[in-house]
Amino acid sequence: MGERVVIIGGDAAGMAAASQARRLKGVEELEIVVFERGHFTSYSACGIPYWVGGDVGGPDDLIARTPAEHRARDIDLRLGTEVVAIDVAGRRVRSRELDTGRESWIGYDKLVIATGATPIRPALPGIDAAGVHGVQTLDDGQALIATLESIAGRRAVVVGAGYIGVEMAEALLQRGFQVTMLNRSAEPMSTLDPDMGVLIRKAMQGMGIQVIDNAELTAVHTDAQGRVTGVATADARYPADVVVLGIGVRPATDLARAAGLPLGESGGLLTDLAMRVRGHENIWAGGDCVEVLDLVTGSERHIPLGTHANKHGQVIGSGVGGDYATFPGVVGTAVSKVCELEVARTGLRERDARAVGLQFVTVTIESTSRSGYFPGTAPMTVKMLAERRTGRLLGVQIVGREGAGKRIDIAAVALTARLTVDQIVALDLGYAPPFSPVWDPIQVAARKAVTAVRRDAMERNRTK
Repeated sequence: MGERVVIIGGDAAGMAAASQARRLKGVEELEIVVFERGHFTSYSACGIPYWVGGDVGGPDDLIARTPAEHRARDIDLRLGTEVVAIDVAGRRVRSRELDTGRESWIGYDKLVIATGATPIRPALPGIDAAGVHGVQTLDDGQALIATLESIAGRRAVVVGAGYIGVEMAEALLQRGFQVTMLNRSAEPMSTLDPDMGVLIRKAMQGMGIQVIDNAELTAVHTDAQGRVTGVATADARYPADVVVLGIGVRPATDLARAAGLPLGESGGLLTDLAMRVRGHENIWAGGDCVEVLDLVTGSERHIPLGTHANKHGQVIGSGVGGDYATFPGVVGTAVSKVCELEVARTGLRERDARAVGLQFVTVTIESTSRSGYFPGTAPMTVKMLAERRTGRLLGVQIVGREGAGKRIDIAAVALTARLTVDQIVALDLGYAPPFSPVWDPIQVAARKAVTAVRRDAMERNRTK
């Protein structure tokens, strides 16, 4: 037997790494052992709200590759088993079988940490009551659906108004629940600037979702049997038969911290471009447990997305398998559906730009997804940030109907290439009336940004 690689975590990053390594090296050259504490592998966590809402038939539809398929490729996959300790000096990990409690050590030549992220669960009275659910894994999704199908009441409270929160609010509405969403910020979707978030709130309210802004959870109320009956904020109480937490996640790096591995400001593991943990030649890390380079600001950020995790796994698998690949960084692109709206963003918000000391101009335009005269055309709002002196694109946010969201990819490419708004105006984009106006909405925003940058320069020259 050749080298042994141990992988902690069997979802996107971990199994992508295992699969890529197996493509490069056969079982005689590389033994691959994967520990996964859950019951599923290689699944789309992003699809869980659509499963809960009934758009997706069941968990099998969200699984890209089953445990049996992985094992058929000579990957030693151990489900229901968690790693409880990493001995870096001894090159070994300690695992525990969740059903039996049996623990054992296994050595490694190479280690991959793909432990993902953990839903934030504030230490509040009643937070662990029956009927309070976080939604991060397929096991979580199954538990929530079991609750929804067993309770008689139809009142749901969603805590948090980020991507998961708003998607879960819509899913619960589709299941016939009366939904209240508590949002501790001024507007939903804090990944957007507030002037764009207000569009999300209006759409959700239009569907009948009660959105409570500037409201932070302080307690969960329960009955004598310990089941949730409602939630409280500082100044109000809201009845609930089920509560879904969508407050956000943090990197699951307790193991790494205990092992003395390097962590960043948000608690994510720090790696080099090849996804090796810094200072450790035989340890890699990827997925939601790492921080990655932000190509716009040049700093490390924690951005937990499945797209990144799959790419990390490919890079790690190449390294583990004796090849070479790199993950250069991200620009922070995300897209989602909220009610009938498509919501997308990439790059920096206003507060992000201020936090790193960038001076910028902002523009907001209204446009349409198709030529105005074409049937089915729908409105969209595009907000764009550009650097004051250079005109370099810094960020874009889009809220609109069908055909709006994926336009963010144009801006993502422009950010990666460090294009200026002048250069975006000159891009040779596709046009036909069913797909776009003559001037694509991204280019309409860029034209307005060019004018804003030039006007700003003239005003500065006048004041000298």
